[in-house]
Amino acid sequence: MIHWVKWLEWAFGVFAVAAIWYSVHNFKSIKKILVGRPLRTAELKSQHTKLVWLIALPILSADLYSSVSYGPESGLTELASLGEDAKWLIIPITLATIFLLGILILSYIMGILAYPNGGGAYAIAKDNFKTKWPALIASSALLIDYILTVAVSISAAMEAIVSAYPNVEPYETLLAIGCVLLLVLINLRGVAESARVLAWPTIGFIICMLFIIGTGFIDGFKEGFTKSTTPSIGIIPEGLSTLLLLKAFSSACSALTGIETISNSVPVFRAPQKKNAIKTYIALGIITSITLIGFSFHLFINGISVKPHNTMLSQLTGLYFGNGLIYQVIIWFTFIVLILAANSTFNGFSQLGAIVAADGFLPRALLHRGDRLGYSNGIIVLAACASLLIIGFKAHTNALIPLYAIGVFLSFSIAQFGLIHRWLKVKGTHWHWKLAINTVGAIITTAVAIIFSITKFSGGAWIVLVILPIFVLCSLAIHRHYEEIVVELKLEPGIVPVARKVLSIVLISGVHQVVNHTLSFAKGLNGDVIAVYIGFDDEAIHEMEERWSEWGSPCRLVCLKSKYRSLIEPLARLIKVLEEKQEERMIHILIPQFIPVKWWHNLLHNHSALVLRVWFLQHKDIAVTTVPYHLKK
Repeated sequence: MIHWVKWLEWAFGVFAVAAIWYSVHNFKSIKKILVGRPLRTAELKSQHTKLVWLIALPILSADLYSSVSYGPESGLTELASLGEDAKWLIIPITLATIFLLGILILSYIMGILAYPNGGGAYAIAKDNFKTKWPALIASSALLIDYILTVAVSISAAMEAIVSAYPNVEPYETLLAIGCVLLLVLINLRGVAESARVLAWPTIGFIICMLFIIGTGFIDGFKEGFTKSTTPSIGIIPEGLSTLLLLKAFSSACSALTGIETISNSVPVFRAPQKKNAIKTYIALGIITSITLIGFSFHLFINGISVKPHNTMLSQLTGLYFGNGLIYQVIIWFTFIVLILAANSTFNGFSQLGAIVAADGFLPRALLHRGDRLGYSNGIIVLAACASLLIIGFKAHTNALIPLYAIGVFLSFSIAQFGLIHRWLKVKGTHWHWKLAINTVGAIITTAVAIIFSITKFSGGAWIVLVILPIFVLCSLAIHRHYEEIVVELKLEPGIVPVARKVLSIVLISGVHQVVNHTLSFAKGLNGDVIAVYIGFDDEAIHEMEERWSEWGSPCRLVCLKSKYRSLIEPLARLIKVLEEKQEERMIHILIPQFIPVKWWHNLLHNHSALVLRVWFLQHKDIAVTTVPYHLKK
């Protein structure tokens, strides 16, 4: 057995090396296979990249709907210490959650009517508040929550699999990271490609949840809804406090994260965009409400308890269907949809990141569109941050839940207050109704945000509450940097380009073809040229001077001695002297660099040209040019 394992390890090593070698030499081909053919910028407005609302429903609602698999369980987990008498409380908690869901959907429909170009809370706050702070708090809170959503969704997916296959538990974190990488690949292919992959698993999960709920009601009508395992109802358990009840409610509200994704992603809908986005919201609200109350009701009726390595959904499914084929299908659909739920988050994060970056509050690299017209840098940043969270919290959902949803409810509140300001200012048709809806929404979401902050503070919410202001301050610093650049680079009237004399310094390591090639280039620039050689001892310098003389001294040679074998220190001294003596001249450093034919040949040579180039660009206001010389063998 050991013999075969060693052979397998050896074969895997050979395969890995071959795969790396092939990837380096065929990067473009592999990228095309994995990501797809590049799309022209003109295709950005094509209907090919837009979603029909029926397809958008499972895609953009995957985050919200998949949360029903762990939302009620999170609420019951907080009440578990109170015993069986506390289980009935999940019913009123779920009803309160559904009421909050309705308020949020109505509020975000108002947001779509007012801001059909997407952006959600950020766009609303930016347009309705004079100061930058509300908009930046909203965007920062949402971006942080998007990162947490990916970590929580994938962690919950792994816990679903561990429930069915306990032997997988030691590899939970590693598999979760693999799922993140898979999502990156899917999202880099673009929205339309992702839609084809993600729509059906989400629809399948919706059918599975409704099938479980329907089976439970059929069973109840046949055998009665009260069972021997059904806990008592209406009893106030000993030890119940208002704080604990609010903590359970806030945990159950984790099922509402992701609701803003549709509002943020209105531009990805096919025309008419507003109408299709509203249809999606209404359908989502109805399906999610039915599922939440149905699932919670059956958890209570069957007296399902919290178990460390067996989710409540797994327990309920096993109770109705055993561990056979139906159980396996439901568990795998749960796993897949929780993994794919992060797709809407990837889309929302990259879209919002690009909007904020366009305003100069985030790095402009987030505006970059990849080959498939998606914001590829935003996708990669989200994946990296979520992976760090998964590793840090070992892919445990209950450990991540306390950090979760604070940011999104904070952004909800800012959006509601922004819309209140808008209706009071703009008014328009039915503005009284719109104002009333957003006023109620503002009061409720603010209350929930406060509840989250208080009840989850010691459990880890303090981390988000600390990171959030740091994120906002970083956004302001980025914006200030961009503004300073604009001021510094602005041309005053009458300033035009003026020719300046150039002193070209060619760095040489000997007398050979590469130096000849570089000096030929330097002389073609019609400026003064000097060659600079750095030797580590007198013998090397003397030998270089002789060889230079034998070659015919094509230009002036300056030899510098480096006592500590450094190239940078003597060059820096030379540049300083030249800058003091020749103020009107611009110094131009030319660094020869030969390019090997085979990639592994690079490992056999030093890369001093790269080191010198980086140092001079960072420390000196001079021009630096690398002159390549391609080897033939």
